[in-house]
Amino acid sequence: MLPLKKPLAFFDLETTGINPRHDRIVEIAVLKYLPRGGSRSFEHRINPEIPIPAEASAVHGITDADVALEPTFAQIASRLIEFLDDCDMSGFNVRRFDLPLLQEEFRRCALELDMNGRRVIDVQTIFHMREPRDLSAALRFYCGREHVGAHGAMADVRATAEIFDAQLRRYDDLPRDIGKLETLVHPQDPSWVDDEGKLVWQGNNVIISFGKHRGTSLKQIIERERDYIQWILEGSFPESTKAVIRDALNGVYPQRPQPTKERERKT
Repeated sequence: MLPLKKPLAFFDLETTGINPRHDRIVEIAVLKYLPRGGSRSFEHRINPEIPIPAEASAVHGITDADVALEPTFAQIASRLIEFLDDCDMSGFNVRRFDLPLLQEEFRRCALELDMNGRRVIDVQTIFHMREPRDLSAALRFYCGREHVGAHGAMADVRATAEIFDAQLRRYDDLPRDIGKLETLVHPQDPSWVDDEGKLVWQGNNVIISFGKHRGTSLKQIIERERDYIQWILEGSFPESTKAVIRDALNGVYPQRPQPTKERERKT
């Protein structure tokens, strides 16, 4: 371990889904390394106070019954924030997922995980920096050959198709159906209205999930603050977000999809 000037806390969350702003924690584990040696741990299952979707349980194995008698996040929040006091933070993909979700949970309890002065080391980032993840590396790994003609459009296309075929042959558990494969590779939170969760469902209403109007319905923003809507449309937001907003400006709001029969049987 590195020489430490302050404690370094590695942490991981198991959750109800993949939306850092709206999903909840069902399990947290923290391993804190101390500057003078030794470590301390904090581990808890948590009642998220909302149902755990079947697709989330399939990943981490935690069901509603498993956490029914566990404390809520609010009941452990004070102990946890004290445990993390003055710690630098680390984990795998923590910058994009675990840390934002943890901060949201604390805010719901009127607490703030103050990040001023804390360092955050995302181990996934080091992995991606040191182990190339580009097309040439993939062709070398899956197909055992160098990518001659890299960055030529047709050479890249042929290499990508060859890699895809090799992946299907290598991983027997990959679906052989395009639709099922897309769902596996690019899972989308069922609460998302657009492709990246900038707009989310709250009941049958479309809600803004970011910025100063987070938690406010799209309809209210359109009625009250058109300048903000224009800022979104002119900004670097996903096209899927803008498309929903453009339709809403014309009075056409999306309808929340009904659960499929397959999903109804699972839940």
